Amino acid sequence: MLSPTPPIVGSTSAGDPYLPASGNGGYQVEHYDLVLDYRVSSNRLTATATITARALTRLDRFSLDLAGLSVDKVTVAGRMPTKTTHTARKLVLTPAVPLQPGERFDVVVVYRGAPHPVRSHWGELGWEELTDGVLVAGQPSGAPSWFPCNDHPSDKATFRIQLSCEAPYTVVSNGPLVAKSSRSGRTTWTFEVREPMAAYLASVQIGRYRRQDVTATPVAYSLFYPPALARPVSVDFTRLGDMISVFGEAFGPYPFPAFSVIVTADELEIPLEAHGLAVFGRNHVDGLHGSDRLIAHELAHQWFGNSLTLTRWADIWLHEGFACYAEWIWAEASGGPTAHESALLHRAEVDLLPKNIVVGDPGPQDMFDDRVYKRGALALHAVRQAIGDEAFFTALRAYTRTHRHGSVTTDDLLGCFDVASGTRVADKIIARWVSGKSLPPLAA
Repeated sequence: MLSPTPPIVGSTSAGDPYLPASGNGGYQVEHYDLVLDYRVSSNRLTATATITARALTRLDRFSLDLAGLSVDKVTVAGRMPTKTTHTARKLVLTPAVPLQPGERFDVVVVYRGAPHPVRSHWGELGWEELTDGVLVAGQPSGAPSWFPCNDHPSDKATFRIQLSCEAPYTVVSNGPLVAKSSRSGRTTWTFEVREPMAAYLASVQIGRYRRQDVTATPVAYSLFYPPALARPVSVDFTRLGDMISVFGEAFGPYPFPAFSVIVTADELEIPLEAHGLAVFGRNHVDGLHGSDRLIAHELAHQWFGNSLTLTRWADIWLHEGFACYAEWIWAEASGGPTAHESALLHRAEVDLLPKNIVVGDPGPQDMFDDRVYKRGALALHAVRQAIGDEAFFTALRAYTRTHRHGSVTTDDLLGCFDVASGTRVADKIIARWVSGKSLPPLAA
């Protein structure tokens, strides 16, 4: 008698050692359709998520990430699962009929609750109530605080996000606003993200905001802010169009249809970026351009982090090193210190810190350490010194063009440097700065 075929179970982890509890295996998500109904006054969410995915193998069981919310109903490929298990962080589903390799299928999850941040090494992440509104900061593992997902950056998908809330509030999310309607004191906002986006970059921002649209070349952008902050906001973001132009020349065209800036009525510890937008606290605007460096940093993430997204969290320097280096490029372009002067200054500062971190694999506790940012930027500057400006910026434009809206590794960047320079000198430089603990010198 033949023994039964053992079940094939999708992993409940993406296998990334930095976030071993995040992500899932056995399938690739193609699209998220999120329909959210939210009560700001009581922090109550009722929602339906339709997730279109493709099976990578036969799946007798698979999982999604979802934390802190209650599930009312699930269907897989149009049928009720034979078993549904919802743990603290995972929604584990056994479909009525095993999914076959290559099969496209929909998972529909009806859920509700009072969304709140999830705890992590890096503090609380995800859906966060403000004094009067909401902020969503998903990096690196906060997306499951408000929707079921495959929460790993290597699984990028398109999105449709529809959110209804009380009419006095403005909603900002990823992608263009494609529809807006009001009824019975509530307004529904619908956004579409047509470029593949990692789940942690999905975001909604809710507040009593005034909107200002700026038609600028090469990219239009919008500012959202409390009316009381109109004056400092009107000053502090006047250079944003110039920043987009400078970075477009250095890195290649801005990768998305538009850009949005949100300034919250609350103070925030740090600014944050998501796909097509950046969020600042009221403490980051002063009407004196005091946050130009931060604005440049978050804008640069649209290229490095949002369009080009790391394949594994160990390569976080590919996001933060570039964003930090963009600060130095902007400082020079706006009449401040040259990028080389900034590099020398920051190398001296880093030299005072412990030499006990490997930038190319800092470990989960240190992945947002300032040395990852600064040493990553210094590594890029060292390559620029070695191969010259023409080859350096040709390589960066090729990097953003070749891997546009995709997933990247350090080897992908090195390949572009090697082609543009006709040498492999960048490989050795990156190895010294990124793969070693000692701090290499910079040419004067």
